Amino acid sequence: MASLTVRQLDDTLKRLLRLRAARHGRSMEDEVRVILRQAADEAGRDILDPSKPPAQSERQAKHDVTTARPRILLIIGGGIAAYKSLDLIRRLQDRGAQVRCILSGAAGHFVTPLAVGALCGERAYTDLFEPQSEFDVGHIRLARDTDLVVVAPATADLLAKMAGGHADDLATAVLLATNKPILVAPAMNPQMWSAKATQRNLAQLTADGIRVVGPNVGEMAERGEAGIGRMAEPLEIAAAVAAMTCRTGVLSGKRVLVTSGPTSEPIDPVRFIANRSSGKQGHAIASAAAAAGAHVVLVSGPANLPDPPGVSVVKIETAQQMLNAVEKAMPVDVAVFAAAVADWRPQHASESKIKKQPGRTPTLTLVENPDILSTVAHRETDRPQLVIGFAAETDHLVANARAKLAKKGCDWILANDVSPATGIMGGDTNTIHLISARGEESWPPQSKDEVARMLIERIVAALAGSER
Repeated sequence: MASLTVRQLDDTLKRLLRLRAARHGRSMEDEVRVILRQAADEAGRDILDPSKPPAQSERQAKHDVTTARPRILLIIGGGIAAYKSLDLIRRLQDRGAQVRCILSGAAGHFVTPLAVGALCGERAYTDLFEPQSEFDVGHIRLARDTDLVVVAPATADLLAKMAGGHADDLATAVLLATNKPILVAPAMNPQMWSAKATQRNLAQLTADGIRVVGPNVGEMAERGEAGIGRMAEPLEIAAAVAAMTCRTGVLSGKRVLVTSGPTSEPIDPVRFIANRSSGKQGHAIASAAAAAGAHVVLVSGPANLPDPPGVSVVKIETAQQMLNAVEKAMPVDVAVFAAAVADWRPQHASESKIKKQPGRTPTLTLVENPDILSTVAHRETDRPQLVIGFAAETDHLVANARAKLAKKGCDWILANDVSPATGIMGGDTNTIHLISARGEESWPPQSKDEVARMLIERIVAALAGSER
């Protein structure tokens, strides 16, 4: 059979084809496929079944370009975790998505374009300067002809290029040219993940609106290496994709900020001041807000918990870092401050370990940490519509919570008794008293996930104007 490409058509026909493709929101190649299928249908289904183009796999044929299925552009980075991308393609297709793939230059060392293309049902893209696709600015078409761009694995190098706005290959050119949402699944050695440069790049990407899933804690590819840096599992990434492409929840279009976990204030390189917070309640609130359709930024202190799917996570250590991350995330519609922020920090942290000496006790001079809740509640510009704080108390629960509500200037305080006998600190259940200017609402003892769902219900009602 003769090979016909768009490039071989005359200029007038190409111009008409480009206009028709733009009208239907399709690429020129996809428009040609639609035209050919329509022609085949008119000629008779016995000649060619238009529902199954020869170039598509059985799985992909169910989700052709004429349907409303979510279109996912998967960019595969050059790390050992790239092998998981093959499973990810299947997981996304099982959820009804159309998947197109780009391999970075290094990705080809771990998975082949042939394997990726076989699973996608169309060829995998690898070259920025490929003559057959770049005659009509193919990288721009790839950047726009999608609903969501997923980068998995997102290596340290790829994150750095994204943060710096580089566009020196097909993957980075598409990432810079797209106007669609982007989700990254980082994967790298724990030392590379914790490096200041990587965390700085991640903070910039989060501020730019890029969503992050993972990384998880686990064994690395290198023998004897373990820690944070393992790519999120394909099911986790697929869940995050579903959360981002199905924005039909009651908080759709809203931005929600949540703080979670403790802060860690260094005394010296091995000692610190912190609070007994697991982060379970804050993470549950972030997850519930994302499930309700919100765009969620979670600013988390050190917590041994997986990142909630579909949530942009900023990881910090100190109270000052948390305040900086919170201010960078503004403006938001709702801010929920569930983190247990240390009230004080050492005035001067020692650069070397403070040695124990017989008969001598070191003196620590403490200074107050910034009051993040009060700072946001008293903003003169870009104050969230709803500012919610937590009051972890051991006595006079409601009275102390009311005093905190007045002092901080927030809209609600969620008060809970964290006495050791309650088991709330680090546990899976919570008992909440919602304190507002309207009065007090006591919730029954329940799981922290259920507390999160109840809070989201109250937030939705408040934003609708039924209460404040």
